[in-house]
Amino acid sequence: MQVVILAGGKGTRLKPFTTILPKPLIPVGERPILEIVLLQLKAAGFKEYIFSVGYLAALIEAYFGDGGKWGIKIRYSREAAPLGTAGPLAIIKGLAPEFLVMNGDILCNMDYRKFFKYHLKAKNDITICSFAKKVKIDLGVLKIRDNILQDYIEKPEYQYDVSMGVYGIRRKLISTIPKRKHYDLPDLIMDQKKKGANIGIYQFKGEWLDIGRIEDHQIAQNIMAEKEDSYLGKKARRGNR
Repeated sequence: MQVVILAGGKGTRLKPFTTILPKPLIPVGERPILEIVLLQLKAAGFKEYIFSVGYLAALIEAYFGDGGKWGIKIRYSREAAPLGTAGPLAIIKGLAPEFLVMNGDILCNMDYRKFFKYHLKAKNDITICSFAKKVKIDLGVLKIRDNILQDYIEKPEYQYDVSMGVYGIRRKLISTIPKRKHYDLPDLIMDQKKKGANIGIYQFKGEWLDIGRIEDHQIAQNIMAEKEDSYLGKKARRGNR
């Protein structure tokens, strides 16, 4: 099984950390977040790793090398300029007929093997992993019609199905991605949907956090301090150093 890890972004919302470190190398507990992801993927049986890198790429390459320290094989694809989240796929050689794509800054306790098997069994062109995210509004929300108050809801909480940044993709779609132009995965997904592609959803019921902000990073630190075993069980931790 092959996985492409998107690790080229600047992580501007995590400044000042990302002024000197690429976001995938930001530590969560005793390890960079990308190392946690890598150990989870290895435990799930993924054999081939392609890191799509750009910003501060040399630091990521220096830390992970060829993957030998973890008993895996890593190769790199470098962006000369930012290409978004789908654009980098167009310049990667040797993609498998079906492969996993994911962000390199996700903290979750998902079984990646189970997700990928679901993608293959469903025969989707793209499978999006989704999570039911609760969003609290720390303000009073007004419902208005014709300048008349209909309802006043104090600090409501809403729930949305959001993309986790984990996808199963068929290689045949890659030829439709513009070469060396900025192009994001939502663009690819919606363009393919218009063309009649099979776009499926895998609803994940566990725990998930996108480490995109300083506040999220602190939450991630707390999670790993309390629940490391549920994220890195014995099988995953054996792959560490």
